[in-house]
Amino acid sequence: MSPELQPPTGRRGFLKGAATALAVPAAATLVGVGALAEPARADDGGLPDYAPIPAASVGPTPNEDGYHVGQIAGNLYWVTDSYYQAMFLTTTRGVVLVDAPPTIGHNLLRAIDDITRANGRPSKVTHLVYSHSHADHIGAAGLFGTDVVRVAHAATAGLLARAADPNRPLPTVTFHDKYQLKVGGETLRLAYHGPNHSPDNIFIHAPEYATLMLVDVLYPGWVPFKNLAVSQDIPAWIKAQSIAMDYPWQTFVGGHLGRLGVRADGALQIRYMDDLDASTRSAIASVDPTPFFAKYGTQGNSWAIFKTFLDAVADTAAAPVAAKYTGVLAAADVFTRDNAWTLLESLRIDAGVLGPFGVHP
Repeated sequence: MSPELQPPTGRRGFLKGAATALAVPAAATLVGVGALAEPARADDGGLPDYAPIPAASVGPTPNEDGYHVGQIAGNLYWVTDSYYQAMFLTTTRGVVLVDAPPTIGHNLLRAIDDITRANGRPSKVTHLVYSHSHADHIGAAGLFGTDVVRVAHAATAGLLARAADPNRPLPTVTFHDKYQLKVGGETLRLAYHGPNHSPDNIFIHAPEYATLMLVDVLYPGWVPFKNLAVSQDIPAWIKAQSIAMDYPWQTFVGGHLGRLGVRADGALQIRYMDDLDASTRSAIASVDPTPFFAKYGTQGNSWAIFKTFLDAVADTAAAPVAAKYTGVLAAADVFTRDNAWTLLESLRIDAGVLGPFGVHP
């Protein structure tokens, strides 16, 4: 293998190469999405082919070190590696950082240094806000030493105490409903509106800069991650999207992928979820469970009956939604079926939409 074709070595090299690849829309052929069967198989090791990423979904290209740092407004900045995002405020006393994703890792320090050297403000991170407890968003928090004020929801403290992860030090300041963080002439307003993606996920509002950060709820330009972001409370996660839109923001930081959001992105995801909800309810009512009972009932295999029936409902629900949003939202053909399956389960368990398994006259 020639040197220029050698794969990158080490975590940093791997992420640099992967981030660069993600920042460029794939020049692929659109595959059929109507049936939502298994994606077409490519020649490269049997990996599936997916639809190209819409150009509008792509963020800025990372630099040679694998990150992009940009100004949101005034003293508010963001960092991305095309997979994760963090946000920070430079102040007269130091830097307030929101989240510390491990995929960005030491590049957070490099990005902060880039900005503070340019604007002449202190580069030390004095405050670190945790959006929630999940390691993929705060797993690099240990890089910033012990003399940092770490702010989080009270539930985050309990979850981190249970995890006992040295890379996610316990918060030093906690709150229950609202907390106003003022540092060096800058302000962040933190609020808890109940569980959504996780039991402790908070809203981080920078009112002076018309910016809201809410992680794992809205995905600007993309469909939500697999199984509705693996969220622990699906009805509350759906409600959180509307709560976010009630805030007076113009710029949105979602914690994932390579670009910032605008209000049209939030409205588009809500339409996607409305369409998925309507399609899933229709599929629950229309898919006939008889063939699944006929095949597996004689074997006494109850789990096989439910698996095949629920999978058929998810396939039926996802097909028209994936077809509608492919080319509009990135990865509509990748995760819509998984999202339909999770929404189906929430409708059955949380909303009582049981279809043929409900009480009937």
